[in-house]
Amino acid sequence: MRVTIFGGTGFVGSYIVDALIDADIEPSLLVRQGHEDRVRYPEVCHTVSGDIANQTAVEQAMEGTDAVIYNIGILRESTAKGTTFKELHADAPCRVMDSAKRLGIDRFLLMSANGVKEEGTAYQRTKYQAEQHLATAGLAWTVFRPSVVFGDPRGRMEFASQLLQEVIKLPLPAPLFYPGLLPFGAGAFELSPVHVRDVARAFVNSLDKDETIGRIIHLGGPETLTWRAILKTIAGAVGRRKWMFPVPALSVSMAATLLERYDDFPVTRDQLRMLLEGNHCNSDGLRDLGIEPTAFDEQTLRYLRENGQ
Repeated sequence: MRVTIFGGTGFVGSYIVDALIDADIEPSLLVRQGHEDRVRYPEVCHTVSGDIANQTAVEQAMEGTDAVIYNIGILRESTAKGTTFKELHADAPCRVMDSAKRLGIDRFLLMSANGVKEEGTAYQRTKYQAEQHLATAGLAWTVFRPSVVFGDPRGRMEFASQLLQEVIKLPLPAPLFYPGLLPFGAGAFELSPVHVRDVARAFVNSLDKDETIGRIIHLGGPETLTWRAILKTIAGAVGRRKWMFPVPALSVSMAATLLERYDDFPVTRDQLRMLLEGNHCNSDGLRDLGIEPTAFDEQTLRYLRENGQ
């Protein structure tokens, strides 16, 4: 069996490649020029050079495969580089879905995100648009909506590592964001961190399960944790204690209005909005696929210390 994965050299994608190979499935990858060194097991993987805008390369990567996984995603746009939510979360996956249908590839798995909706942020809207197109594309589809994903980043961007660098290590108190004017419930919004290996296994375990076809599967860890608890756990994993202080989201949003265009500014208005909405779901989707969810604790975060972060 061969499965094409778009986004196979990124954080989650590299673990999906591992899981495919562990299941004796040959991955076929579309690899951007200059990212060849990010391919896991290059001696096993079938690779095609090109990017997602190159339709010829996209279809070459899909030729002779039994299923397609679309896993390309960004957390922040860079219009100067042409990386937009509309292109990578909506337009490109829709093109890939249509190509899969033309090539006679029936099985299609889509990486989405927990909390996507029609009237949300640009990130949420474009992910939702891809889901809607997939539902009418005439394919045997499954959509995965994970909460925040953690695990050894392997040199990529990852949730816990980013918080360690941008919050925990700074000499300032960690921000406990809150809506409104009064600091009630500061840092109390909730997330359900899910381990990257569990997410990868969910994709692979679902490939031959008919009961997952036509389903949206939420992927959350075994516990729902507050923002405060998550920061405390990350700090503890690297042997630190961190002061925390309530911060009004309105003030950060106002600053982001002016500064979010710069990549060094840590958060955009939309990211802050989604954070305050919370991002939690249960772990039933993992357990239905025979996966016991991994806890988000100091032991499973030991990679933060081992990587010298």
